Amino acid sequence: MTTSNPLLQTWNTPYGLPPFAQIEAAHFAPAFEAALRSHRAELDAIAAQAQAPSFANTLAAFDRSGRLLAALEHAFYTLSASATSPELQATQRALAAPLAAHNSAVYMHAGLFRRVDALHQQRAALGLSPEQLRLLERVHLDFVRAGARLAPAEQQRYAQVMERLAELNTQFAQNVLADENGYQLLLRSEAELAGLPDFVRASASQAALDRGLDAGLYAITLSRSLIVPFLSFSERRDLREQAWRAWTSRGENDGATDNRAIAREILSLRNEQARLHGHACYADYALADTMAGSRAAVQGLLDQVWEPAKAAAQRERELLEGEMAALGHAHGLEAWDWRYYAEKVRQVRYELDDAQVKPFFALDAMVQALFDCAQRLFGLRFVYQPEVVAYHPDVRVYEVQNAAGELRGVFLHDNFARPTKRSGAWMNALRWQARNLQGEGSRTLPIILNNNNFAKGAAGEPTLLSFDDVRTLFHEFGHGLHGLLSDVEFERLSGTQVLRDFVELPSQIFEHWMAEPEVLKKHARHVKTGEAIPDALLAKLKAAEHFNQGYETVRYCASAIVDLAAHSLSAAEGPDITAFEAETMRAAGLPAAIGMNHRLAHFQHLFSSSGYAAGYYVYLWAEVLDCDGFEAFVEAGSAFDAGVAQRLVDCILSVGNSREPGAAFRAFRGRDAVVQPMLRARGLIPA
Repeated sequence: MTTSNPLLQTWNTPYGLPPFAQIEAAHFAPAFEAALRSHRAELDAIAAQAQAPSFANTLAAFDRSGRLLAALEHAFYTLSASATSPELQATQRALAAPLAAHNSAVYMHAGLFRRVDALHQQRAALGLSPEQLRLLERVHLDFVRAGARLAPAEQQRYAQVMERLAELNTQFAQNVLADENGYQLLLRSEAELAGLPDFVRASASQAALDRGLDAGLYAITLSRSLIVPFLSFSERRDLREQAWRAWTSRGENDGATDNRAIAREILSLRNEQARLHGHACYADYALADTMAGSRAAVQGLLDQVWEPAKAAAQRERELLEGEMAALGHAHGLEAWDWRYYAEKVRQVRYELDDAQVKPFFALDAMVQALFDCAQRLFGLRFVYQPEVVAYHPDVRVYEVQNAAGELRGVFLHDNFARPTKRSGAWMNALRWQARNLQGEGSRTLPIILNNNNFAKGAAGEPTLLSFDDVRTLFHEFGHGLHGLLSDVEFERLSGTQVLRDFVELPSQIFEHWMAEPEVLKKHARHVKTGEAIPDALLAKLKAAEHFNQGYETVRYCASAIVDLAAHSLSAAEGPDITAFEAETMRAAGLPAAIGMNHRLAHFQHLFSSSGYAAGYYVYLWAEVLDCDGFEAFVEAGSAFDAGVAQRLVDCILSVGNSREPGAAFRAFRGRDAVVQPMLRARGLIPA
């Protein structure tokens, strides 16, 4: 193809990475136009074949189609999330509806669906392998859930709904990013810095420099890795309140970034989408294709946790109020106070504080801990490739090799917060593993990214992580391993493309290794002395592991309850989200001093896409699986038991969506999961 557009040329780059250094925002629209045209032609050719439909000429061909489009989408969404710009954001807004329209056209392609549907009706007689049968069932369901069986007029309306939702999702996410980037609490004096340990000051100083501010200023931004320690340590209650209000009101400010009307319209359109499928509400539609299967199952899990969590939080509150009294602080406990007094209690009750812990958790050392665990468990080696340039200087590129030294994939690690990157932490792919894409050589190897948002240390100084940051690092790496260890035939079934309440199992089970004493003794070393973390400090961390878990569990469950409630509404018009959220939390008995992990106006899990809509519960669902699953290592007597690790690969990490998730877990564990290990892990029932 002769063109000056680098996206439409052969990507002669290491590992077939996108040519990031050459890409401009203006390249995407014409590249997508060409890719969409090419994909439509491929699908038309599959549908128009004279031969009767077969698995090879229809399902396998469909799975192979759209290679250019897939590559463009991976590159585009990676840049939009991790290294955006005003020009790229404008392109994202412009392309949202056309890309959604193309997706609708694919799954409402009458000729193509006739062939897929014919094969689905004959599936028992086709002699398919288990993975082929799984692909047929999943692709057929993809078509049905995207409207392939709707009447023509309903299909037209359905496509309009999906296009509008894509536009709204994009605007919602961009509004949250704008609110996050638009806020900074500047600290200029020692009085304003009161209580902040050196690591918070260093991160705030670097944040100020990153925003182009003068040296000597300190900026508290809405990056979680900066605002949480500020709320935990700042002696200035007035400044804590300012920062807390800014953090919790993202998306809820009057003006161009107000997400309230956007979220309301999204809820209205999702209800219409569900009704077109014959469901009473969006939650029924969304949960039909999950392990949970129904609102009742989700509510049942939340009910098992909500009241014990509130009871634990009340016990924690009493400790906090006791500390307030001891300090002579007569004001009531507010939401901007909880973390501050919890840190005081942790210091007094457990002789432990974040400032004492963080010097043992340098980012580079913890990354090596990840890689060491992956090698010991799964035989993987991560070999840094400093000469390979990605989309930002912060991003490190690694070759992933198996025990025999063979290339297994490519891993990109992007760990720092910056104004051009959305908040949170996530894993995504620039290419999925698959064997069906024959003839493309290394292009079938996975290229997996981990994104985190850690506050960068001062220039020349190490970046120090909290224990929660380390957990996030391990969590996302667990997702990464799920993508890297995938070993399936078909791209549609590869890696993390599994049911939403199963996808968090590999990420959450890997969190267990971050607290293993032998991992910590090897890798948690003081950044200045090199001393291994002392046994006494490990004992304190162990003793304090359940402290404040009531608070954290209530915050998580509150957001899951509001999510399920909002998507269980059957009215055609979505609610006033602020009033609905407040009433739902009042009815549930949420303590005001605790609050929610995510309020609706900035709840990107729900409204930046449909991925976790009616599905924020999945972290808790998967926690039942991961806590029970890790018990297999406990029962074997070692967190690095080779047999259990191999079974984890064979039954879960390598199979992607090629196996029904309940069957995959039973193959690993020998039975269904039970809830008690999760409740014990959170300290909600006795150990």
